[in-house]
Amino acid sequence: MTDVLITGFGPFPGMPHNPSGTIATQLATLRRPALQNLSRAAHLFPTSYAAVDRELPRLIAKHRPKILLMFGVAGRKRFMRIETIARNRQSVLHPDVAGQTPPTLATARKAPSQRRGRAPFVRLQHAARLAGADARISRDAGTYICNYVYWRALEEAGRSPAPDIIVFVHVPNLRSRKRRKSTARLPTLSHLVRAAAAMLTTAKAYRP
Repeated sequence: MTDVLITGFGPFPGMPHNPSGTIATQLATLRRPALQNLSRAAHLFPTSYAAVDRELPRLIAKHRPKILLMFGVAGRKRFMRIETIARNRQSVLHPDVAGQTPPTLATARKAPSQRRGRAPFVRLQHAARLAGADARISRDAGTYICNYVYWRALEEAGRSPAPDIIVFVHVPNLRSRKRRKSTARLPTLSHLVRAAAAMLTTAKAYRP
């Protein structure tokens, strides 16, 4: 059994450098007193629907994590987004890294329109902000694979074993160009890892 399973993604069309994978691997090996007794495992998904379907159930069955902390990149955002909702929808326009697109707009037939994450969202936001990150609560995880893996993880939560906490966090693209009309600076990788560690510490202490 593993206390925490941390996931990220590899590159995909339009995103040759995906910071979510780096954050996941660094967080899994980060040395902090608050995390020293927390067993952690990291996994990087290829950014494909088939990979999520194939690998996610195996990972949960293998590690049986108490906390499932997932990261993905939101290329046009300059802040962390703590996603509260996975929606039963997907884009049929944007192919994954394998060149595949979903056959239907719905992720799952005869299923609710959305599933709510399992996490103390406001506490996680507060922890990230105390660590110096601009973190915001979000109700829209998009229609690409980030939303898809969140949906599938919450779907798995209806089976055994299921993590106590399941949450998805979008991070900015650290290599995006600064917008002309924006004065906000992009965070650094170390800023994001520090904020992720603060969220993980908070999740560890939470009792649902």
